[in-house]
Amino acid sequence: MGGPDFGGAGLGALFNMLYDGLKELIGKNVIYKPLLKAIKSRLDCLHPLIKDIEQHNKDLDLPDKELENLKVEMAKGIELVHKCSKIRAWNIYKKYKYANKLLDWNESLQGLLDMLNVQGIRDVKGSSVSVRNIEKVVSRIESSLVLQNQAETEVWGAAPELPALVVGLDFPLKELKRKLLNLKDGVSMLVLTAPGGCGKTTLATAFCQDQEVKDTFGDNIFFVTVSSNPNLERIVQELHQRRGSKVPTVGNEVNTVKWLHHFLKEQGQNPLLLVLDDVWSGSESLLEKFDQFKMPNYKLLVTSRSEFRGFGSPYSLQSLDYHNAMKLFHHSASLGDKSSHIPQDLSRQMVERCKGFPLAIKVLGRSLCGEPIEIWKKRVIEWSRGSTVHDSEAELLLCLQSSLEALDKEMAIIKECFLDLGSFPEDQRIPAAALIDIWEELYDLDEDTECIANLYELTKRSLANLVVTRKEKVEGDEYYSEYFVTQHDILRELAIYYSKLEPAAEQRTRLIIDICGNKLPKWWREQKHQLMKARLLSISTDGVFSGKWHNMQVPEVEVLVLNFQTENYALPESVENMDKLKALIVTNYGFLPAELSNFQLLSSLLNLKRIRLERISILSITKNPIELKSLQKISLYMCNIGQAFSNCSIPISSAFPNIEEMNIDYCHDLVELPAELCGLSQLKKLSVTNCHKLSALPEGIGKLTKLEVLRLKSCTDLVKLPGSMKNLKKLDFLDISDCFSIRELPEDIGDISNLRKINMRQCSRLEELPLSVLDLEQLREVICDEETKYLWESFSSHLKNVSIVVAKENINLNWLHHTQT
Repeated sequence: MGGPDFGGAGLGALFNMLYDGLKELIGKNVIYKPLLKAIKSRLDCLHPLIKDIEQHNKDLDLPDKELENLKVEMAKGIELVHKCSKIRAWNIYKKYKYANKLLDWNESLQGLLDMLNVQGIRDVKGSSVSVRNIEKVVSRIESSLVLQNQAETEVWGAAPELPALVVGLDFPLKELKRKLLNLKDGVSMLVLTAPGGCGKTTLATAFCQDQEVKDTFGDNIFFVTVSSNPNLERIVQELHQRRGSKVPTVGNEVNTVKWLHHFLKEQGQNPLLLVLDDVWSGSESLLEKFDQFKMPNYKLLVTSRSEFRGFGSPYSLQSLDYHNAMKLFHHSASLGDKSSHIPQDLSRQMVERCKGFPLAIKVLGRSLCGEPIEIWKKRVIEWSRGSTVHDSEAELLLCLQSSLEALDKEMAIIKECFLDLGSFPEDQRIPAAALIDIWEELYDLDEDTECIANLYELTKRSLANLVVTRKEKVEGDEYYSEYFVTQHDILRELAIYYSKLEPAAEQRTRLIIDICGNKLPKWWREQKHQLMKARLLSISTDGVFSGKWHNMQVPEVEVLVLNFQTENYALPESVENMDKLKALIVTNYGFLPAELSNFQLLSSLLNLKRIRLERISILSITKNPIELKSLQKISLYMCNIGQAFSNCSIPISSAFPNIEEMNIDYCHDLVELPAELCGLSQLKKLSVTNCHKLSALPEGIGKLTKLEVLRLKSCTDLVKLPGSMKNLKKLDFLDISDCFSIRELPEDIGDISNLRKINMRQCSRLEELPLSVLDLEQLREVICDEETKYLWESFSSHLKNVSIVVAKENINLNWLHHTQT
C-alpha cells in the first residue's frame, strides 16, 4: 500500500494533513511519543505563521521557491509520519532508524523556517503586523525546541535554563562552590565528570545561577558548549561577541590563541568564570589553551564524560539517591502526591530500574506519563522476562548514542570492547580476567596490559566502572584476578541494542542471547540450516532452564560465553562444530558449584586456546576422557576441585599437553595441589591464589622446568615451599604474599638462577632467610612490609642491585562481596 497522495494541495492543506496524521500517531503509538509530542508542540507554534503567510503572501512578497521548499518539507513530514505508523513495536532497528529520520526532518523544518523569517523581514512591503507575527511565532518555535542541541538554539556565552525541577544537587553544588569560589587558594580548573545523562550540565548551570557565584563573578560568567568537534576559533569569536566587543577575524590557530589570551587578560582583571560544557575525550589540547593562562581571578569549570586527570583531580557527580530519584520520577510521570492511580510499589520498581540516572528517570517517566496502570505493569513483566527496558525508548538510545560515536572517531577497538560487555548478565560484576581471554583472541592483543588499558579507557569515558578490590599493585606483575568491571544497566542495554543493529541474526558479528525459561528466540527455533556469522556468541539462561538445546550452526564463532544459574548444565551439542572456537568462558551464577556435562565435546576443537570456568565442579568434567591439544590457558575460579585431577580418566598431562598457563583462584576445597600437575611440561605460569586451605605443594613441582611465574598469593595455610623448587631455573617471579603460615624459604632457593622478583608481603611468620639468597644474582626487586624488610636489609651490602620495596596495604572490602556472589 502506497503513501498518502498530496496532489496539488496548498500549504495550509498540507499543514492540516501533517498535523492530523501526527495527532493520530501519538494516540496509538508509544514508540516515539516524546519525540512526536515535541514536534507537535512545534507545529502548534507554527500554525499561526502558516495562516499569516497564506493571508499576507502578497504583502510579504516571499519568493515562490521558499514557499515551495516549505511545502516540500510538509510533504516529507506527512510521508515520514505515515511510515512511522507502520512500524511494529518489536522492530528495534526500524524504530532507531526512523527516530533519526524524525530528528533530521525536525532540523530541516527549523532551518527553512529561520530562512523564511529572515526573507520575510527583508522583503516586507508595508505589512508590519505580519512581520511582528512572524517574529513572534518564530520566537515561540525557538523556545519550544526541546530536542535541538542547546548550542544551536541558545544564546552563546549564557548558561542554559534550568529544568523545571532540579533535585539532588544541593551537596554537589556546595562542593563546587567550595572548590572554585576561593579565588586565592582554590583550584583554577575543575573537571566535573559523570556519565552522559547524569546531570553535569544541569549542575554547571545551577552553579552559574547561584546567587553566591553571581555575587563573586558578577556578569563575568561565560558558558560555552564545546561538543564533539571543538572549534577554538568559533569559541573565541563567540566569547568576544558575548562581551559586546568586536568579533575578531583570526585566520589561524596562532592568532586564535592570541585573541583567547587577550580576552582572558581583559576579562580577568575582575573575577572571571568560564564554563566549557560537554567537552569530549581527545580535547586535551583545547583545554591546555584555556588552562595555560593562569590568573588568581580566573576559574575554569569543565563538564565531560572523561576525567582529564592531567588537569587535576576531577569531581565525580554521583547518581541520584532514592528520595530524589522518586521525586524526579513523580514529576516526570506527572504523578500527584496522593491522588495518583499508580501504586507506590510500582513507582518504586520503575525508579529502582533507573539506578538514579536523571536521564533514564526522565525518559521512563515521560514514556509512562498518562498511561493506564496496565501499561506500567506490562513494562515490569517485560523486564522480568529479560526484555531490555529501552527497546521502546528510542529517545534514550539517541541520547546515549553520542558516547559510542566518540569511540568511532577515536578508537574503534574501545567501542568493540564496550559492546562485548553486553555478553555478561545484568547487574553482575565482570572479571577482567575473562575479558582478557576474550579480547586477546578476538582482537589479537599480545599483552594482558593492553586489555586492562582498554578497560581504563572505558572507565575514563564513563562507559564502565573498573573496580580493583586490592589497591596494592606490583609493577609488572600483571595479576588481574582482583580487577572487576561493573556497568550500569542502561549502558549494557545500549551495548545489546548496538549488537542488534543488523536486522537479521545470521548477519551479526556479535550474537547475545538471553533465554528466559526454555523459550528460545523464534529465529533460533525456526532456523533451517542457516549459517551464523557471529564471531562472539553469548548465551545466558536462568534458574529454570532445562538444558535442552536446539541446533545452531555458528562455524565462525571464536569466543563462546555461557552464563547459567542451574545446578546441572550441559554444553550445547553444537559446540562440537565450532571449529574456529578459541576461547570458552563458562560462568555459573548460582550459589554452589554446578555439574558440567558434554565437556568432552571440546576435544574435537583444534583452535581452542583458552578456557575459563567459574563455580564448576571439576570432577564432573574429568569423568569422561578429554584431550585438548591446543589448549594454552585454563582458569578455574571458585570451582570445586577436590580429587578431580587425581581421578581423571586420563593423565592431566595427556588432557592438556600444551598448556602454558593455569590459574586456580578461590577454590576453597583445594587442600593439596595435585602431583599430576607436575607433568605439565609446557607450563610457564602457575597461579594458585586465595586457596585458604591449601597446605602443601607437590614435591615434584621442580619438574616444571619451563615455569616463569609461580604465584601463591593468599594461600594462608601453606606452610612451606618444596625443596625441588631449586630446579625451576627459568622462574622469574615468585609471589608468596599473604602466605601467613610460611616459616621458611627453601634452603637452596639461591639455585633459582633466573629469579628477578619476589613478593613476600605479609609473610609475618618468616623469621630468617637462607644464606643461599646471596646466590640470587639476577634478583632485582623484593616486595615486603615493615615487619620483614629487616630480613633483607641484613643482606643489602651483598645484594647491591636489589631494590627493597615496602608495600602499603590498601584493601577495598568489596572483595568480600565478590567472593560470595
